[in-house]
Amino acid sequence: MSTVGIVTGAGRGMGLECARRLADDVERLLLVDLDEVTVLATAAQLSGAGHRAVVEPFVSDITDADGLTRLAARAGELGSLRAVAHAAGISPTMADWRRILSVDLVGTALLAEALRPLATRGTAMVCFASMAAMFGDSAPQPAVEAALAEPLDAHFLDRMREAVGPGIEDPGVAYTWAKRGVQRLVQREAVRVGPVGARVCSVSPGIVGTPQGRQEAEHHPSMKSLVESSALGREGRPEELAAVVAFLLSDEASFLTGVDILVDGGTRAALAARS
Repeated sequence: MSTVGIVTGAGRGMGLECARRLADDVERLLLVDLDEVTVLATAAQLSGAGHRAVVEPFVSDITDADGLTRLAARAGELGSLRAVAHAAGISPTMADWRRILSVDLVGTALLAEALRPLATRGTAMVCFASMAAMFGDSAPQPAVEAALAEPLDAHFLDRMREAVGPGIEDPGVAYTWAKRGVQRLVQREAVRVGPVGARVCSVSPGIVGTPQGRQEAEHHPSMKSLVESSALGREGRPEELAAVVAFLLSDEASFLTGVDILVDGGTRAALAARS
C-alpha cells in the first residue's frame, strides 16, 4: 500500500518547504491550500523536480469541515497515511479575532478530527503553533483553558470572548490564544491516537523570513529588536523549520509525541537571560 503525506498551507513559505521535504519521504503527497493558483503551481513545480512522490493539489479552506472530509477520503483512497504537516494558518494582520481563532485553532481541530480515523502505526502529524503562544499572561485562567479544550464547541468563539474579555478582540491577543490552543490540542490528540501507534507534535516557530512574516514585521517594528537580540541574532529560514518538521515526522522521532518544539533561534532564551 502506498504511503501518503499531507501538507496544508503548501502554497508558500514554511508549508511549501515542508512539501519539498515530504515529496521524497512518501509515495503520494496531497498539497492543501485555499489559494488554487498557488497550490496548482506548487504541485506542478514539485511534480517536475524528480521527487519520489506523485503530487496532487487539493484546494480547500481548512475551516471547511466538508472539504476536510473529502481530503480524508482521498487520502484513504491513495494508501496509508504516513505524515501530515499542518502549516496552514493566518497571522494577526490578516484577519479579525474571530477568523484568526477559527483558522488557527478550530481549523486544526477539524483537520485532526477528519484524519483521526486514518491514524495507524507509524502515522505522524505536526501542527504549527507559534512562539507567540509563550508571550502574554501566563497566570492560570481556568475559564480560558476550559474553552480552549473544546474548539469544536458550537459556542467556542463566544466562550473565548466571555473568558478572555474584550481584549480577545485584538488580533494579536487572539493569535496568542489560538496558538496556545494548538499546543493544548496536540497534547490531547497524542493521547487519542497513541493507542494505535500514531504520534502528534507541534512546532512553535519564532520570527521566520516568509511573506507572512515580513507582513507582520512591517506592522510591528518591535519584531526587529526581537530578532537582533535573539541568541543567533537573525530570523529563521523556512527550510530550517521544514527540517525540524521532517525529523518529527520521521521514524527517528518515534518516541516524541504530545510535545511542542520551540524553533526560535534563541529568542526566548535571550529574553530569559535579560530578566
